Amino acid sequence: MERGNSIFRHMCTGVMIAVATICYSAEEKLIILDEGMWQADNGRLSYFADGDMVSNQWFRDVNGYKLGDTPNDIIAVNDGLIAIAVNWSNVVQFITPEGKAVGAVESIPNVRCLASDGNYVYATSYAHECDTRFGLVEFEKGYVAKIDIRDFSVVGVCEVGYEPEGIALYNGTLFIANSGGYGFQEGHNYEQTVTLVETESMEKTGEIDTGCINLYGDLSQSGRYLCINSTGDYYETPGRCIIMDCNEALKNPESCFVVLPYAATYNCASGAGQFFAVGAGYSYLTGEYEFNCLTLNAQEILESEGERGVTEGLPGDVAERIMQFESPYSIYRNPYTGKIYATDAGSYAGSGRMYQWSADGQFTGSWPTYINPGKMLALRPDSDQSRIETIEEASDIGFPKQIYDLLGRKVSIPIEGEMYIIDGKKVIY
Repeated sequence: MERGNSIFRHMCTGVMIAVATICYSAEEKLIILDEGMWQADNGRLSYFADGDMVSNQWFRDVNGYKLGDTPNDIIAVNDGLIAIAVNWSNVVQFITPEGKAVGAVESIPNVRCLASDGNYVYATSYAHECDTRFGLVEFEKGYVAKIDIRDFSVVGVCEVGYEPEGIALYNGTLFIANSGGYGFQEGHNYEQTVTLVETESMEKTGEIDTGCINLYGDLSQSGRYLCINSTGDYYETPGRCIIMDCNEALKNPESCFVVLPYAATYNCASGAGQFFAVGAGYSYLTGEYEFNCLTLNAQEILESEGERGVTEGLPGDVAERIMQFESPYSIYRNPYTGKIYATDAGSYAGSGRMYQWSADGQFTGSWPTYINPGKMLALRPDSDQSRIETIEEASDIGFPKQIYDLLGRKVSIPIEGEMYIIDGKKVIY
């Protein structure tokens, strides 16, 4: 990768001006969402490429102004657009993969998490009102909003549970995990449901009672499967991990999930139907944390009702190193290269650190970030020659020549029941 910084003197004024020129040609490209500190208006983006932390204020480098207060989530909308939920600034910020701001939505207060189908972005919100294209809409609970990326306006809303958090999209249906986390100040109980919303009509079509309270924080998706964290109440009810089959949920909601007796505070998709989970369950009764690092095989877990499919540990020495972190804060696997990442927030008030491992878990280095490095997003490698495959290559059995997932990434072996772009059309395989 070529990059460089040049400094020149403006001859007329005698003022020293620094000009940063960054070329983005790289095989490993990663955006780290630095949350900063709540109400400090110091959220940032870090940009990492081919073993170099290029910048810990990338958004400001590119655009000349701050990102905002407490960014929570970042997703790829399509090959040319990225969405960022900036929670305490009440903004959904849109940028290009080069970091340039191209639009923003400021009508969704207390925005939390995002999902997209490539044409629309869906955002959860704790708030009780939303300014849509058709006027102001008010709610008793929280809601999910539908943003049209053609003009960055809200074109649909649907009330869900109190304080909705993670969101996923499967086969035209949104899966929204409700937390009820404001119960202590709003006078309601913790939530324990996942709300289903049809994307076209933005109408609620169902609700799944998980039996686990406070579905807060990370929700990761691998094809038809979800990994959902239940934080518990920090007292009598411990944290839990929920593995859910979205395909089954649309047919038989009562038997579409399994609850595992582990916290899954930070989790990510690690391959086809697989997840990594780092749990950090805290109890006010004991004043202690209980940690776990898990590799989860969703299909085996669901088929065996939790008897199989759970492996304690992560590849290589990933788990061992994470257990030495001061404050584990996220885990991520690059879907293009298979490299594994985790972050340590340290004191939560100073700079954090990002760690990298090879696909098989061999430690390769660490780099400083800004405050509270949370969600991460890999960008497509420039050569696009390497994409991690977690199942064996099949011989040529007549698959269509061009199969892509909904993020535009080539798929070598499609999974039955999943939605893909095949020969330019969205289809369920």
